[in-house]
Amino acid sequence: MSEFLPIIQIIIAVLLIGAILLQTRGSGLSSVFGGESTFYHTRRGIEKFIFWATIVLAILFIATSFVSFLI
Repeated sequence: MSEFLPIIQIIIAVLLIGAILLQTRGSGLSSVFGGESTFYHTRRGIEKFIFWATIVLAILFIATSFVSFLI
């Protein structure tokens, strides 16, 4: 198991980075010049799935890091 743990961590890390990058919404050039619109928005559909997938991947990454520290 200890030989597969770094590979699993790399895969989870890449998926986590992808999920975080997919969450950036509405951050075009308008935010550079102060044109940010802040309003409450309910997550629906794929946006909600990516949000929860990011949380699950972060928990998995922390868990695998903790296990690799103990081994």
